[in-house]
Amino acid sequence: MGWLWAIIVGFVLGLIAKAIIPGKQHSPIWLTTICGILGAIVGNAIARAAGVEATSGIDWWRHLFQLVAAIVIVALGDMAYMATLGRNKERT
Repeated sequence: MGWLWAIIVGFVLGLIAKAIIPGKQHSPIWLTTICGILGAIVGNAIARAAGVEATSGIDWWRHLFQLVAAIVIVALGDMAYMATLGRNKERT
C-alpha cells in the first residue's frame, strides 16, 4: 500500500505543481508523477531536518515543504525533458 500512496500523492503534488508554475509545461504525466513523488520525498527530508515532520493534527509545514520541492523538481524536470526529448517533438 505504501507504493500506491506514493504514486497517488506524487500524481496530485505533480499536478498542483504544474498548475502553479507559470507558462505551459510539456512534460508527460508520467514524468510529472515521478517528479511529484521525488518532491514528496525531498519535502519529507526537509521537514525532518527542520523538526516539523510529525506534529499533532495536520502537518501543514511538511505539506508545504513537499509542495515547494515538487514545484522546483517539476520545473527542472520539464526543462530537462524539453532540452532532451521535447525538442524532437516540437519539430513534428
